[in-house]
Amino acid sequence: MAYLETTAQFYTEVAETPQVGLCCVQSSPLQLPGLKIPTPMQEMNYGCGTTVHPTELANDPTILYVGVGGGLEALQFAYFSRRPGSVIAIEPVAAMRSAAMRNLQLAAAENPWFEPNFVEIRPGDAFNLPVADASVDVVAQNCLFNIFKPADLQRALQEAFRVLKPNGRLLMSDPIATRPIPVHLQDDERLRAMCLSGAMTYDDYIAHLVQAGFGQVEIRARRPYRILNRQNYNLADHLLLESLDSVAFKVPIPEDGACVFTGKTAIYTGVGAFFDDQAGHILQPGVPMAVCDKTAAKLAALNSEEILITDSTWHYNGGGCC
Repeated sequence: MAYLETTAQFYTEVAETPQVGLCCVQSSPLQLPGLKIPTPMQEMNYGCGTTVHPTELANDPTILYVGVGGGLEALQFAYFSRRPGSVIAIEPVAAMRSAAMRNLQLAAAENPWFEPNFVEIRPGDAFNLPVADASVDVVAQNCLFNIFKPADLQRALQEAFRVLKPNGRLLMSDPIATRPIPVHLQDDERLRAMCLSGAMTYDDYIAHLVQAGFGQVEIRARRPYRILNRQNYNLADHLLLESLDSVAFKVPIPEDGACVFTGKTAIYTGVGAFFDDQAGHILQPGVPMAVCDKTAAKLAALNSEEILITDSTWHYNGGGCC
């Protein structure tokens, strides 16, 4: 696991000397009423998307954030759970822990509602989370798990699954690759630490979530992240990396497979009053119904003449049927 030592050294460097735009140069903090982001915290916004989805943060959840970074998303999570220890941030890099604590002190000075003890920063790593089984409502990580090699990624996902309560949620944002990344780039430890060479393809990424036991996955966003051009990275063709925001639920995997929502809908185009597939899905004429990819495939096979399946929008925020 020498590559993780390189990663730790790299993030020690960027904790002590922030690199603005290290990850997504276009990313910006979620705008919330009454929330002010200190400039040093914004400069350390080392993420490729967001894991802060307000619809997942009702009822005062306890949140475990893996890889605190500059503290930005820990602060955003605390906005929804305003009590001591409501956000537990795990960070293996001492310099990053120190930087995050400084930034949270600045945040307390700029946000009257925020107290630094809302966020508890603990040393630890993704493979041995220092919390009890089934003890947190939400686990979140931004642009960290993509650094892990496949076996280590599976360990991290299984740890997240362990600490989540039943029906708990894993909120993730990671780069994914539009085709497999060549071995010569995967083996470059510094590029991996920079979130440029460890990304999996979408299919492999989702398969790891299901293998860890998550029975439902929802894609919240999928958008371009970076390009690895052929000139600088010794490639035959340019390779596009995308940013994927997802929410995975700790629910049992159905007998017919996990439910993965990517924004597809099913529309009944027939002349009947409705269409009933006898499996719990009733479609009204002309009205799109959000369905998971598994159900979309079944409906298309069942009645391809009268059921239109729309393409994935790569955005889903509830309201569908599996």
